[in-house]
Amino acid sequence: MRTIGFAVCFFFCLLSIRATAAEKPNVLFIAVDDLAAALGCYSDLVAKTPNIDRLAATGMKFDRAYNQLPLCNPTRASVMTGLRPDQIKVYDLDRHFRDELPDVVTLSQAFQQAGYFAARVGKIYHYNVPAAIGTDGFDDPPSWNQTVNPKGRDKTDEALVFNAEPHRQISGALSWLAADGTDEEQTDGMIATEAIRLMQEHRKQPFFLGVGFFRPHTPYVAPRKYFDMYPVDEVRLPFAPVDDRADIPVAAFAHNCPVPNYSLPTPILKQAVQAYYACVSFIDAQVGRLLDELDRSGLTENTIVVFWSDHGYHLGEHNGIWQKRTLFEQCARTPLIIRAPGAAGNGQPCQRIVEFVDIYPTLTSLAGVKSPSNLAGRDLSPLLNNPLTDWDGLAVTQVLRPQDSRLKTMVMGCSIRTDRWRYTEWAEGKEGLELYDHHADPMEFNNLAIAPDEAAAAVIRKLQPELRSRASGQVPTVPVNQSRL
Repeated sequence: MRTIGFAVCFFFCLLSIRATAAEKPNVLFIAVDDLAAALGCYSDLVAKTPNIDRLAATGMKFDRAYNQLPLCNPTRASVMTGLRPDQIKVYDLDRHFRDELPDVVTLSQAFQQAGYFAARVGKIYHYNVPAAIGTDGFDDPPSWNQTVNPKGRDKTDEALVFNAEPHRQISGALSWLAADGTDEEQTDGMIATEAIRLMQEHRKQPFFLGVGFFRPHTPYVAPRKYFDMYPVDEVRLPFAPVDDRADIPVAAFAHNCPVPNYSLPTPILKQAVQAYYACVSFIDAQVGRLLDELDRSGLTENTIVVFWSDHGYHLGEHNGIWQKRTLFEQCARTPLIIRAPGAAGNGQPCQRIVEFVDIYPTLTSLAGVKSPSNLAGRDLSPLLNNPLTDWDGLAVTQVLRPQDSRLKTMVMGCSIRTDRWRYTEWAEGKEGLELYDHHADPMEFNNLAIAPDEAAAAVIRKLQPELRSRASGQVPTVPVNQSRL
C-alpha cells in the first residue's frame, strides 16, 4: 500500500510540475518615447511618477542601462533585433533593418514562434511624431499578429501647440500644449485603453503585448492638470560651469542643437522643462492603468513587465543641450525596469552596467523561448536574481553626425561606458576624444582626454581596443539620409 501511495503521490506531483512548466509567462513590453531618467525611482527630485516608482519597487531597476544609438529608429530596431547598429546598418530615421537582414527574427517574432499572441499598440518601431500618429509608422508587419494605432485629440489640436522655434516643425522644436479634456482623449490615453482591452481579450493565452507611448516626445502634449503639478516658477535649469563647452569636441554637440539653448530666453526654457515633466507624469498615469489591470485580472503573477525608453534626453545640460543624439551620460543612459515573477532580486536596484541589446536574450530566457544564436547581448537573468552578481559589464553607444557647416564629412561617434569611465571617439579620434571619470566627475564636466596625464593616457590605451572591437567607428557605406539624422 505504501508503494501504491508513493506512486500516486509522485504521479500528482509530476502533473503539478508539468502544469507549472506549461504555463507560459506573458510579457507586457512598455516603451516610452524620449524619456530620460526623469523618474522618482531614478532619484529625480522633480518628477512625480508614483506608478513607475511602484513598478521599480516590485521589480528590478537597472540604474546604469545604456542604449546603442540615441535616435528613435536605430535604437528601437536594435532592441527588437537584439543586434547592434553596425550589424543591422541602421543609423538614421529612414532605413529599415530588414533592408540589411531580411530574415532576421525579431523579439516578438521569437515569441510568436513559441505559440504566443503578439500585438502592438502605439509606437514600438519608429514613427514620425506627431505626423505618423494613427498610422503603422515604420513598423515591421512580421513582428505582430495584431496592431492597433490610436489617434487622439492631440492630433486634432496640433494647431494649438505653442512652438518656441517657429522655423522648425513641432516634431523637433521645443513645443508644447497644456491640453483640455481627459487622459483618455489623448493618443497615449487611448493606447492604454486599447492595451487593457487586449489583455482582457487574450488573458487565457500567453501574450507578448508591446505598448508604445508617444510622449514625452515633442510636442510636449498632456492634459492641463499635469502642467499644474510643476509650477513654472519652481522650475530650475541644470547647472554647468561657465566654460563647460571649452574642452568638448565640436562633433559632440548634436547638429540639431548647434547653439546653446537654441538662443531661447530662460522663461521659455523653463516652460519647456515644465511641459516635459507634465508629459512624464501623464505617461506615468497610463502605466499605472496597465499595472492596475494586471492586478485586477489576476495576471500579475504570470506576467513579465519590461519598462524602457528608446534613449535618454537632454533638458539643457552642458550649457544648453536639448533633446537627444549625443553620447553624454544624460542621453546614453536610459531607464530600464524588469519585473520577472519570482525573481529573487525583485525590489532591489542593480548598479551593474547593462545594454539594451541585453533585453532580447533576457526575455526569451525568462520565458523559455528559443532565440537566435547571434544575439549581441547577454541574458540578465543572473542579475535579476542577484544584482550583486559579478558582471564586468561594458556598454557601447554610437551616433552618426551628418556633414554640416561645422564638419567637413559625416562623422561616426562611438562611446564606451565602464563602471568608472566614459571614453568617446569622434571619427576614431580624428574629430576629437573625450574621457570622463565618473567617480570624480559624474556630470562629465572635465574632459581628461584634453592633454591627458599618464594615468588618463593609460585608461585611453586600455579602453580604445575595447571600444573598437564593439563598434567600427566607420562612416557607413549604406544609404544614409543626412537630412533626417
